[in-house]
Amino acid sequence: MMSRMDDSRNDIRMIDVGGKPVTLRTARASARLRAAAETLRRIRAGSLEKGDAVAVARLAAIMAAKRTSDFVPLCHPLPLDAVEATIVIGAEAVVVETVVRASGRTGVEMEALVAAAAGALAIYDMCKGIDPAMAVEWVRLEEKTGGTRGDFRRA
Repeated sequence: MMSRMDDSRNDIRMIDVGGKPVTLRTARASARLRAAAETLRRIRAGSLEKGDAVAVARLAAIMAAKRTSDFVPLCHPLPLDAVEATIVIGAEAVVVETVVRASGRTGVEMEALVAAAAGALAIYDMCKGIDPAMAVEWVRLEEKTGGTRGDFRRA
């Protein structure tokens, strides 16, 4: 059983990034949504009642990246240089991959992660009536560049 943290410690804070140098930051993240073969066929064919799931997922990912600080309380609001979303429909799942770039004092990992999750959830929303057993299996950071902590690439 998890224990509650003592809220009286007031140890929650947004990190001060004011002294950090402005550098180009990039992050690539992905989310995987497992779905039934028939659901994937309908996504691929664009024959869902709500319309084109791939286009909606791409738009949802872009919009979510821009609003990340509204969902993640200690995340800095950032002006983003670019957000890209790629949707790949495989034999067992849809993978949403996002790339976010910004010139700033803090990384864009959270923006890429939130974007990938939002893209997968948008597809879920469009297909839930025909396939309620779908599952978002993972949302993960694939790589990041820039910043004082260095680069990261998932093996």
